[in-house]
Amino acid sequence: MSEILKNYFQRVLPDFTEEKFNFILYKSQLIKLQRKEIVCKQGEVCNLKIFVAKGLLRNYSISEDGNEHILQFVNEMSWTTDPESFYNNSPSKLNIEAMEASEIFAFNLEDFAELREQISELNIFVENILTRKSMEIHKRLLMNISSSPEEKYLDFINTYPDIFNRVPLHMVASYLGLSRETLSRVRRNILKTVL
Repeated sequence: MSEILKNYFQRVLPDFTEEKFNFILYKSQLIKLQRKEIVCKQGEVCNLKIFVAKGLLRNYSISEDGNEHILQFVNEMSWTTDPESFYNNSPSKLNIEAMEASEIFAFNLEDFAELREQISELNIFVENILTRKSMEIHKRLLMNISSSPEEKYLDFINTYPDIFNRVPLHMVASYLGLSRETLSRVRRNILKTVL
């Protein structure tokens, strides 16, 4: 697994050295997750910044009425956390759960801060990730408030084809903010237009 992490950082960081990688590896913890294992739990502090080396995670909350609301799916070569909980040491509003057997590298706040201090390129890298995540959130928010169910569904399968094939339809519906019945109707209507 460490080769996956090394290859990732070689791609994203200029002037990446073996010494820098060894320091990153030293400050990380490799965690193997079983399917449905929760790595951060709603109501508890999410004290990990997570890099997914293998597998698929989901970030979701459970409302008081017991409904699940999926914020995002996180596949290989992606990062996740509950940033508010991670940086403010506050109770998380999210669960982060493995949807399949997964292997992650986790960093606590202190170690991640030390990495950013010692490897200055990480600051630009983190800024780029935050900018990209912010753009994804804005796109998703705009899609949710201004698009039809059909447009939401088509955007999801076009934007995340790999994830779409790995996720049950009721979770896709939750992610899109649609009922399962609405998503089924949308899929039937789209299939009719294609056939």
